[in-house]
Amino acid sequence: MKRLYITLAFVHIALLSCFAQIGEHRSELAFGFNGGYVLSNIGFMPEVPQDNHEGITAGLTVRYTCEKYFSSVCAIVAEMNYVQAGWKERIWTPEDLPVINATTGLPEKYEREINYLQIPVFARMGWGRERRGFQFFVQAGPQVGFLLSEKTRMNFSLDNMTPKGAKTGRTSSVVAQYTMPVEKKVDYGITAGLGLEFSHRKAGHFLIEGRYYYGLGDIYGNSKKDYFGRSNVNTIYIKAAYLFDIAKTNNSNIK
Repeated sequence: MKRLYITLAFVHIALLSCFAQIGEHRSELAFGFNGGYVLSNIGFMPEVPQDNHEGITAGLTVRYTCEKYFSSVCAIVAEMNYVQAGWKERIWTPEDLPVINATTGLPEKYEREINYLQIPVFARMGWGRERRGFQFFVQAGPQVGFLLSEKTRMNFSLDNMTPKGAKTGRTSSVVAQYTMPVEKKVDYGITAGLGLEFSHRKAGHFLIEGRYYYGLGDIYGNSKKDYFGRSNVNTIYIKAAYLFDIAKTNNSNIK
């Protein structure tokens, strides 16, 4: 929680700096849409071997640009996104081969999809052209997510799954998560990204970005009586967005 408070304080300071008008004043509002590809996993403790779960994200973006301080263009960005997160287990033998289920004759597979409504808020710094051309940017801030639904995909039953042990058995004996729905309906953490924006005076703003989210909360209880000591969400986003201007600063010198 302390790290979340520090991040919130960082965003608060960024907001104050926007309205303090230390540098060259801006008052620009843009709105638009975003979407992309998501890779995620859960940081379980005890560890659960995993590959990345693949999903999509889509949502809305609003950006308020408040000033240019030396060469840095400062802005506050907020989003509201639908996100498919979760985890995909790597059910393998000690010989690094897929575990074949004795009943079905197929490699055992387990995947949990967790769908969130996520709301990140960023302090953003950009360098380059504002109205016509390219701008590199970095942004960071807190994020909160609200559980919408979850879905399990598995091709074996709990009664006939292959146990750990034998040569053809699992490398991991951690299976408690199979019968545990997500307990924490609200997720929170910190997120940061970097990207490139192309702006056109009439067509608007086109953005691509890579972003990482680290969950400070857990999807399961983490007390001494709970099975997992940690179960936080980790996500990589590859995103594109389009923004159009709603309000622009009246300054002919802005390039």
